[in-house]
Amino acid sequence: MEVLPPDVSSDAVVLDVVVPAFNEAERLPATLLLLRAALANLGVPCRVTVVDNASTDGTAEVVSTVLPGTVPVRLLWCGERGKGFAVRIGVLASDARYVGFCDADLATAPDNLGQVLSLLVEGADAVVGSRAHPESVVEERHSLLRRWGAVAFRSAVRQVVRGVGETQCGFKFFRNDVARRAFAPLRCGGFAFDVEVLGRVERAGARLVEIPVNWVDVPGSRFSPVRHGWQSFVDVAKIRWRLRRTDAAILPVPVVAIPVAPDVTSGAATVGLRP
Repeated sequence: MEVLPPDVSSDAVVLDVVVPAFNEAERLPATLLLLRAALANLGVPCRVTVVDNASTDGTAEVVSTVLPGTVPVRLLWCGERGKGFAVRIGVLASDARYVGFCDADLATAPDNLGQVLSLLVEGADAVVGSRAHPESVVEERHSLLRRWGAVAFRSAVRQVVRGVGETQCGFKFFRNDVARRAFAPLRCGGFAFDVEVLGRVERAGARLVEIPVNWVDVPGSRFSPVRHGWQSFVDVAKIRWRLRRTDAAILPVPVVAIPVAPDVTSGAATVGLRP
């Protein structure tokens, strides 16, 4: 499939970053500051889309007070609770050439966004950040229960997604048409939604590129091994059942190990709001 280079001569958005947010009023200001700075340094029109996932704090108000500037921020609403449903709203509302998402806690540093954009322009259909990549820098403080649970979860996921080493890192970007094909039929709104998305991308014969990330375990994670762990395994089983009818049509998906890109130098950027 032909991939055209970004058109920097127009105002068309090249990269749209969706940030799902449930009660993130405290963390959003710092997250938006860092994310906008990284995007401003890419040299192409970019946008941040915050999707308020039925928050009960001042999440929407935080976004509403952001000043206008070179990297606009818009606010969307998702009344159906679930990170996957919030990301789906943002992705399907995007008119950008490339669209993806990152977590509101910015546990994955945005310094790889330049590398992400370059890979997409060069022909990748999806770029997936992975903590399992041998060159990733991961600082985690998880309990032993959560670590063993992650090992078991990855084993279960390998029956659905075969082309990447890890599915749960909140740092994934796609060509717009590829994203729509994966997110439009999305049924899983919980923490395992990434598995369904990547499973659909693989089954479409897309080219995935797995890249290393700098990841820090930020306190305040919404994921609870007790409350959400078992449900994630149930969701993976349901996803596998939904996708098994297309398993026979899976095309080989090349996965390329990419070296760590240089850090993006921080730069000042302000934003505008579209409610």
